[in-house]
Amino acid sequence: MSGRYGGGHRGGGGGGGRRPEPEPIRGVRDDARLSQELLRMDGESYGRYKSLRGDWDFGDFTLTVERVQVDPFAPPSRVRITVADLGVPESAWGDPVRRRATADHLCRRARRLLRGSLLRIDAGGQEVIERSSCRITEGGGIELRLGVDLPGRGRRIDGRTAERELCETVPRLVDGLDWDAVDREEAVAFADGVADTVALRAALEGLGLVAFVADGAILPRRSGVSDEPLAEGAVPFSSPESLRVSVDLPHRGTVTGMGIPEGITLVVGGGFHGKSTLLHALERGVYDHVPGDGRELVVTRADAVKIRAEEGRRVERVDVSPFVRNLPTGADTADFRTENASGSTSQAANICEAVEAGSRTLLVDEDSTATNLMIRDERMQALVHGEREPLVPFVDLVRPLYREHGVSTVLVMGGSGDYFDVADHVVMMDSYRPYDVTGRARTLARERTDAAFSPPRARIVDPASVDGTGNRGRGRVKRRDTDVLVFGDSDIDVRSVEQFADPGQIVGAGLALRELVRGGHLDGSRTLAEALDRLDRALAEKGVLLLGTDFAGDYVLPRRHEVAAVLNRLRTLAVAGQR
Repeated sequence: MSGRYGGGHRGGGGGGGRRPEPEPIRGVRDDARLSQELLRMDGESYGRYKSLRGDWDFGDFTLTVERVQVDPFAPPSRVRITVADLGVPESAWGDPVRRRATADHLCRRARRLLRGSLLRIDAGGQEVIERSSCRITEGGGIELRLGVDLPGRGRRIDGRTAERELCETVPRLVDGLDWDAVDREEAVAFADGVADTVALRAALEGLGLVAFVADGAILPRRSGVSDEPLAEGAVPFSSPESLRVSVDLPHRGTVTGMGIPEGITLVVGGGFHGKSTLLHALERGVYDHVPGDGRELVVTRADAVKIRAEEGRRVERVDVSPFVRNLPTGADTADFRTENASGSTSQAANICEAVEAGSRTLLVDEDSTATNLMIRDERMQALVHGEREPLVPFVDLVRPLYREHGVSTVLVMGGSGDYFDVADHVVMMDSYRPYDVTGRARTLARERTDAAFSPPRARIVDPASVDGTGNRGRGRVKRRDTDVLVFGDSDIDVRSVEQFADPGQIVGAGLALRELVRGGHLDGSRTLAEALDRLDRALAEKGVLLLGTDFAGDYVLPRRHEVAAVLNRLRTLAVAGQR
């Protein structure tokens, strides 16, 4: 493995130059030999660990040392465990949904089994998403990719501890993942739950819905730093009777809940009554959740995108003309670019980019929007009118966006009634309970003249501008802190991309950018949407490992919409043309 795109620390010699790396251990490479070598290495220079690289035969599984850290303080070493047959029945992996769910369940079990050891596995949080750390293989086997802090005393090898971790803990882990050792009833229930969520999401379009929130769902989270459900005081969700929908699922049977219809749905209510909590649940409803999360049956169409203002972001040749016209500078807003977008122009670009990437469901919370793009009351229009005001407010475009292009919007509003004029449905949150107040809202509505919404022009990206190669000629993809993706020599700020549900998806999005170019999807002639379509098909066929067979780290499958969002925030991005 080249490790060319690994994002971790690289060792270098100091003063006297780089020492030659030890040769891989030759001859028999089985578990007994590994144990012997590790004990023999005890007290030697830390660099001797590198001789372990390669495959070690444990009989019923293979341990592969893929990458060795340069010292005890560097990012962890990487190992892979390959088990040809765990006894997992085909019913648990025979279709893509159950395979993903079973892999996720076993990955979480592996994390529990490794608790207290130096080995660790990326098992995720509340969402069930395909990840590089665990894969069910044909025939009921498994591949695990783990990090391990190879132990040392200073810069000397702690061979006894390493022998215990690799030659005792790893075999115990494999034994603990054998299907005979797994609680089969729990594993089947886990996969059944994910299958029901997928079936429910797939049913939305046929029911004319953009989202569904099940009766009894627990939407509030434990805290701002914990995505686990609120344990005490949470109000179970209960649908208004007028919006209640029943859906038959393959395992749970009939479930009921609030269906949010296509069109424009307004969520209103006083502060601290649950408006944003509901919207956040809908944002995460594009993902499946683990049993007990409380949001297992809260689903949103897979193409839903959260929209917000993002002052200061770069915009590269985006057609924002539906929202921005007649700029004082004379700039062409059908081919708009800026290095430092305002709140209003960034939000306009975010909407147009989401539609360009294929979203037909927009989620908007007024608290994170640009006010002057959302509404303009009569008095302000009377004072600043005509060519003096280049912005067309969203309230004038949200209905033609749906009527002419099939793009629905779920909008949280607490400070303006202007959207009563355009809303199809109005839900009021009161003490975390939803009420259908559409009739009352319509008595307050007024006639409004819509503006025109022409579909944004499709962009053709210059693939040479999407370069993940750093200035030393090595590819770099890594996450720094919690909200910066390092891609080559570029730092991409993703703090406003709110539908990343797992930190590993940020790395996954960086690897997806690389694959867009490396796989020929962005070729200088296809539109961005066409390139994303091709990448989606390749991922559906080959799985998440398509993105990073040469990547020395963990990553998680991102959606196309987050991939597009990251690409649009790459400051080297260049657009070769528009259609």
